[in-house]
Amino acid sequence: MMTLAQKIIARAAGVATVADGEIVTCQVDLAMMHDSGGPRRVDGKLRELGVGVWDPDKVVVVSDHYVPAVDADSAEILAFTRGWVAERGIRHFYDMRGICHVVLQEHGHLRPGMFAVGGDSHSPSGGAVGAFMVGIGATEMAGVLATGEIWIRVPQTLRIELTDALCDGVSSKDVLLHLCATLGMNNDYLCIEYAGSAIADFSMQERLTLCNMAAELGGKTGIVAPDRCTYDALTAIGVETASSTHWRSDDGAAARVHRVALGELAPHVAAPHSPANSASVESFVGTRIDQAYIGACTGAKLEDLHMAARMLRGRQVARSVRLLIAPASTQTTAQAARDGTLQILTEAGAILLPSGCGACAGLGAGVLAKNEVCIASTARNFKGRMGSAESRVYLGSPFTVAASALAGAIADPRELLR
Repeated sequence: MMTLAQKIIARAAGVATVADGEIVTCQVDLAMMHDSGGPRRVDGKLRELGVGVWDPDKVVVVSDHYVPAVDADSAEILAFTRGWVAERGIRHFYDMRGICHVVLQEHGHLRPGMFAVGGDSHSPSGGAVGAFMVGIGATEMAGVLATGEIWIRVPQTLRIELTDALCDGVSSKDVLLHLCATLGMNNDYLCIEYAGSAIADFSMQERLTLCNMAAELGGKTGIVAPDRCTYDALTAIGVETASSTHWRSDDGAAARVHRVALGELAPHVAAPHSPANSASVESFVGTRIDQAYIGACTGAKLEDLHMAARMLRGRQVARSVRLLIAPASTQTTAQAARDGTLQILTEAGAILLPSGCGACAGLGAGVLAKNEVCIASTARNFKGRMGSAESRVYLGSPFTVAASALAGAIADPRELLR
């Protein structure tokens, strides 16, 4: 009897079974890096070792943090990244195409059962397709690039059982903010598996949000067992992979189970300076804002923009608020342009920004000044993350962020949907 995480780790380690807490060495199927923590951090270590990249075809590099360059330092980082990729023969390089976690899945680099690592803390996003993907630091990444291997201590699995259906105006972001409040952010070295009768109703993009924010729960990674939704989504982007019932947890294998009745869940907002400071939106209604930001891998995918457009259609952003929208990828921007979403957003007064990590990581356009208040669809609201340490950031879903931009203060999106 094994969990999904254990099955993937066992396959990567070349053994029949593994147990919680066991330390094994795994073969890496894919390694992902971005411009901030990637080539400029690992190059010196590889040169010191006198080695190259073990398999350039299993490495994906994405420039997303410093794009487009806003100063000479940013430009130098990007120039170094581009030069390194060319020198090392990395074919899978996505330059200014969007945020790494979204780009990785848009281009079909991940498949069910893969063991992958990423040079970013939100790498658990890969669990949306049923892959086991963890975030690692530059030293570990250098080791992976040199050898194609990494050791791991097998994590216990916390199974989140989702039942019922979400109410209109409530999304996966609200589920995660609720979990941050109820479970806290110290679920150390757990694999957060999202399951239950309701998981089939979650799209691939909503599953990405669930797995992405396993990092905010403090977990080692997040994962969803692949199902018909998974295989249909992969087929739609040209990825041929055989459907398998093997990649799921055996009954009773999880160490812990936590249940959430989605029908009872309200939109949630997290107060500064932690995602764990979350409560129902009613607790924050009327809180004045200066900026509303729809961006990041967590909150600016196509479905996130659709949520915002439902709020903004035929309405105008409050004159006292700037609504900034940075689509998660250039593909997202193109799709939103084709289906009319961008027109709805911009006619309502939204300002369109380039795809990339941007203000979520305190880079580029959209950073906050002293005493400014922002509500964002991002994953984190740590002190000073989006600009001045004296600014305040609230977190909400794209529904809630857009509704708040209209009101000039934090608002309940359900009021507009009624």
